[in-house]
This record gives sequence, C-alpha cells and structure tokens, in this order.
Amino acid sequence: MGASAGARWVAVVAGSAAATAITLWSLGSVVEAASRSTTAPWLIGRAAGLASYALLLALVALGLLLAHPRRASWGHFAHGTRIRAHVALAVGTLVFTVLHVVVLVTDEYAGVGWAGLLPLGSSYRPVPVTLGVLGLWAGLAAGITAAAAGRWAARIWRPVHRVSAAALALVWAHGFLAGSDSAAWAAWYALTGAAVLALFVWRHSATPAAALVGAGR
Repeated sequence: MGASAGARWVAVVAGSAAATAITLWSLGSVVEAASRSTTAPWLIGRAAGLASYALLLALVALGLLLAHPRRASWGHFAHGTRIRAHVALAVGTLVFTVLHVVVLVTDEYAGVGWAGLLPLGSSYRPVPVTLGVLGLWAGLAAGITAAAAGRWAARIWRPVHRVSAAALALVWAHGFLAGSDSAAWAAWYALTGAAVLALFVWRHSATPAAALVGAGR
C-alpha cells in the first residue's frame, strides 16, 4: 500500500471514529434527556428523524458527487470505496427512519398514529406528515433501484433512482413544516436545503471532462 493510499485509509478511519463518537454522544444526550421527561418516546422519535435527515443529506450529496461528469478526474478515494460509503449512508438513513416512524406512530403524545402512514391521516399537522410519508416511499424506490444497479440496464433503473432528489425535497419540507419549532431549527433546514440545492445545480451545470479536453481547455 503506497503512502497516499495509507493516508486515505487513515482519513477514513479517523472520520469514522469521529462520526461514531458524535453519534454515541448524541444518543447519550437524548437518552439522558428522555429519562427526565414524560415525553421520552417523542424526544427519541424526533432525534431519530433529525439523524435520518442528516444522513439523507450526506447520502444525496455523495450521490450527486458520484454522478458528477468530472468525477473521474478527482482521484482521492477509489470508486468502490465511494460506493460502499453510499450504501452505508443509505442503510443508516433507513434504520433511523424506521425508528422515527415506529416510535412516533406508537406514541399517543405525538398524535400521528398508524393512520398517519396514510395521506392526511395524521391528527398532528397532516400535510407536513403526509409529505414525510411520500418522501419515505420515494426514498425506498430510490434504494430499491440502487440495488438493481449492475443487474438491470442503466436506462431502466437510473431514471427511477433519480427520485432520491424528490425524496430529499419532500423530507426537507416535512422537517421544516412539522419539526422546525424554533429559529435554530428553521435556520438549520434553510442552510442545509440551500447547500444541497447549490450542489445539485453545480452537478447538473458541469461540463464533462471529455468535452473540455475536446475543446482544448
């Protein structure tokens, strides 16, 4: 293994360790707060929702980078490493989303109920909750088609996989309208939404590297 490859693996390990430490600290803080509150399930469900949104942001951002026309010229991590990171983020997003849904639909305080899994079925902010449900189904469709990559022709699975952008937009609207009950969270959703939108525009406005070479740049 060369020095540069070794440095990349050190960066991966260090980043993973930092992410693990932050996650454990966050979970510990939630458990401590929940132990002193009568609304513990709601707190846990909300924390899981915020975690799944953060993971979805990273998932979509990495997906946009993986699909960038000039990604081959960047070097850095191998393509297989980036794909494995993409899969790991998808699994993490699914796990925290399931926790978010199960906790809140079974918590009477939340006012969502199992009916909340149907359009406008929730007694708590039915429209924002419905947006989240639609985002969940769109995300599942994107995940299923990603698993088909390499097995199905790209012209079949790739158009469906692109609904991941719609999934993020729906989840963003769900979080902003249903869960941003303070200025801090409103700013969080505004900043992260603007960042991903800028990345989306940058990816789709980029000129492929081959075209730049052909133009003599």
